[in-house]
Amino acid sequence: MTHKLIGYVGTRDLANVTEADAKNLDIINIAFGHVIDGDVVWKNETAKEDLARIKAINPEIKFVLSVGGWGAGGFSEAAYTEEGRKRFSKTGIDIVLEYGLDGLDLDWEYPSYTVAGIGGCIEDKQNFTLLLKQIREDLNEVNKNYLLTIAAGGGAYYLKGVEMDKAAEYLDYVQLMTYDLRGGFQTLTGHHTNLYAPHLDLFAASTEEAVRDFMAAGVPAEKLVIGIAFYSRMWKGVPNVDNGYLQMAETVGTYGPSYHELVADYINKNGFTRHWDDVCKAPYLFNGDTFISYDDEESISHKIKFMNEKGLLGAMYWEYGTDETRTLTGHMRQEIEKL
Repeated sequence: MTHKLIGYVGTRDLANVTEADAKNLDIINIAFGHVIDGDVVWKNETAKEDLARIKAINPEIKFVLSVGGWGAGGFSEAAYTEEGRKRFSKTGIDIVLEYGLDGLDLDWEYPSYTVAGIGGCIEDKQNFTLLLKQIREDLNEVNKNYLLTIAAGGGAYYLKGVEMDKAAEYLDYVQLMTYDLRGGFQTLTGHHTNLYAPHLDLFAASTEEAVRDFMAAGVPAEKLVIGIAFYSRMWKGVPNVDNGYLQMAETVGTYGPSYHELVADYINKNGFTRHWDDVCKAPYLFNGDTFISYDDEESISHKIKFMNEKGLLGAMYWEYGTDETRTLTGHMRQEIEKL
């Protein structure tokens, strides 16, 4: 199997993709298009120029428009009727054709849930499948090589709101957001993008568990992509016990520094010490009060090895703009090429 390396790149960051990373990546997920009044919408004045530059560096690279993101609504309403599904599909494909893209990626977070402040209903479970079916059929009429993918929450909760076995039939692959596995809803510190689960954890979650759950739900291993975080989660007011690990903090795990900020100011700097959890294959930082969970080159290496051992399609990350050191994409490519 040829493993895929996929990076989410913000629309504004397309201009910042380096020559090296243009060569390193197989697929760029452009983040984000949105659903507005039933239409898929994405605009960027320099997009065609930016895409042409990257394509000239790597003619084999593919561009997929990711639609949605946390707090981005319109999906439930669009998917509710056949007319809405056809409109969503048509307007999305129109963008693919206008910009010479290679497909669509749906980042509906999440079908059947309203926790992100978006519309949702119990019918989303079946309507999500119907929406994917409509898009797949419409894409095939234009070009059967066009990609249709989704980003899926990295936990069993996501599977409760979808028909994953049926949905998988219409998808080229499923990208597991195996980050934010804990954070915004928990005051208990811990890893947010760990490969394996801790032995003792009230909110145990892991990349390995997500892969196992999605395979059990009917997604073949060769259609699964695991996620890597280029950013951190941070808890404050953490007791100075066990280096802050699995302790009740005064805050939930908010978004923390980006990877380049961690390198510049946090990793073994300014009172923070890097620790390594060999059970979870994950690093963390602690300064006596603040706990930070993140991915680095060591944890990424373990994830790439796991990806290969499990026969998964590839690995992706969120997101390009949070690594201004421009080292992690290259490290992922190097690890894949070692396989």
